[in-house]
Amino acid sequence: MTGDWIIENADLGAMRRVAAFLSLVLRPGDVIALSGELGAGKTTLARAVIRAVHDDETLEIPSPTFSLAQDYAEGRLPIVHVDCYRLEDPDELEEIGLDDALDNGVALIEWAERVRGRLPVDRIEIAITDGASEQTRTVAVRGQGACRPRVDRLHAMMDFCAGTKWAGAHPSFLQGDASTRAYARLEGAGETVILMDSPARPDGAPVRDGKPYSEVVHLAEDVGPFVAVALALENAGLSVPHIHAHDLEHGFLITADLGDRVFSREQGDAPPLGTLYEAAVDVLVHLKKTPPDALLAITADTAHTLPRYDQATLEFEAELLLDWFYAAVRREPATDAVRDAFLAALRPALEGLAGQEEGWVLRDFHSPNLLWLPERDGIRRVGVIDFQDALRGHAAYDLVSLLQDARRDIPAELEDRLLDHYCRARAQDGSEFDEEAFRAAYAVLGAQRNCKILGIFTRLAKRDGKHDYLAHIPRVSEYLERCLRHPATAGLREWFDTHLPADQRAGPLAL
Repeated sequence: MTGDWIIENADLGAMRRVAAFLSLVLRPGDVIALSGELGAGKTTLARAVIRAVHDDETLEIPSPTFSLAQDYAEGRLPIVHVDCYRLEDPDELEEIGLDDALDNGVALIEWAERVRGRLPVDRIEIAITDGASEQTRTVAVRGQGACRPRVDRLHAMMDFCAGTKWAGAHPSFLQGDASTRAYARLEGAGETVILMDSPARPDGAPVRDGKPYSEVVHLAEDVGPFVAVALALENAGLSVPHIHAHDLEHGFLITADLGDRVFSREQGDAPPLGTLYEAAVDVLVHLKKTPPDALLAITADTAHTLPRYDQATLEFEAELLLDWFYAAVRREPATDAVRDAFLAALRPALEGLAGQEEGWVLRDFHSPNLLWLPERDGIRRVGVIDFQDALRGHAAYDLVSLLQDARRDIPAELEDRLLDHYCRARAQDGSEFDEEAFRAAYAVLGAQRNCKILGIFTRLAKRDGKHDYLAHIPRVSEYLERCLRHPATAGLREWFDTHLPADQRAGPLAL
C-alpha cells in the first residue's frame, strides 16, 4: 500500500484516532511536518499526538505560537512542539535547538511549509484541509524518504482495524520485547484486545551454510506460526490469546487481552513466587501429555511445519557465547582452537539426548511471557504468550527456561523443589519416565541455554545499545554454574575452567 494516505471527512474523534495510531510508530529523530490554513486543526492534531505519547488525555498543552517551541520531556519519547508561523527566517530553527531535540526525541512542527527547505528529507508530512462540513477535515498523511514504509504500514494497520468491530477503538502503546514485533491495546466494542504488528522478518546476511540467522535457528519469519501455535495450544487447553482477527499478508493480529500480571512484574507474596512457578510447571506437565503434530493448521488451506530443535541449532545457539560474550570479556575473538574445544565438550552431551522426551518446546517459557490469571482454574491460571518460535524437542528445555529464569532470581532451593515437583508429576502420569536421564538433560540444556543467553544479552548491549540487558548477566552466570555441577556437563565445566574462569563470567563489569 503506497501513495498518500487520505482520511476524508475526519471529525475530532477520527483525528484523535489517527494521532493515537501515529504515536505507536514514532521513534527518536522523527519529524512530523504539519501544514494547513489558520484554524485547520494542526494544533489539535499535535496535542492529540503528545497526549497519546504521554498516555495522558488531561495533559495541558499550550499553543507554541508565541513561545515558538514547547518541550515535553517526561513521556515515552521526548517531544518538542514547534510553531513556525512567526518565524521570519528558516535559520531560526537552529536557535530553537531542533537538531538537539531530534537526537533523543520527536519534533512536531506546525506551519512546516514555511521551513520545508530546512527539514530533514526523512519526515512525516500531514496536510489538513477543510472537509465536507465545518466539523470535519481532510487529513493527508505522507511518509517522505525513509519514513515512507512506516507510514504505508501504519495505513495498512488502520485499514485492518477498520474491517473489524474495533474500527473506532483508540490504541495505547504497549512495551514490546527485543524483537521487531510491536503491540498496542485497543479499547472499544465493549472489551479490550491486543493489536499485534508483526512484519515479516527480512532475511539477514548469511551466517552459516549460506543461511541467515533466523533460518539457522528456526525463528518464525512471519505471523503464520504464531497463529498455528496459538490454535494448537488453545485446543490443548492452555490459556493463550484467542485470535479474533488476522491479516496474514501484512502481519496484523487482534487477540484477546490476558491482562498485565506478567510473572516478571509480580512482587511480594500475593501470590508467593512458588505458587506462580508451580502453576507454570503444571502447564509443562500437561503439555507433555499433549504432544504437537508435525503440521499445525493456520487456516483451512495453510499449515505450519513445526521445526525440530536439532543438534545443529542447539550448537549454533551455544556458540553465541563465543561470538559475543567470550569476545567481549577476553577482548579478542575466540580462536578456532577455542571454538573446537568448546564444541568438543558440548557435542557429546547433546548427542546423548537424541531420541529422548520429544514434545513441545515453546522456547521462551519464562517470566516475561507468562501471566497470572487467578480467576481461572488449574493450568488455565497461567497465560502463555510469545510462542511463535516453538519447536519439537526435549521437554527439559522449557522447564529449565522457567526454573532458571533469565530475568528473575529463582533461588536454588526453589528450583530444586519445583524440579522435584515436575519429576513426581511425570512419574505419576502413567507413562515411562526416566528421572535420572531427565535431570541430566535438564543440566545439559540449561548449560546450552545459558551460554546462548549470555551471548544474546551481550549482543543486545554491544551491537544494539540495549545496555539494560547487562544487568541480567550475573544471574545467568549463576544459573550456568548450577548446570555445570552436574556430571553430565563435566566436559563443559573443564572447558570453562580453562578458557573462561568463573571470575571472568560472573558479571557485566568485565564487559
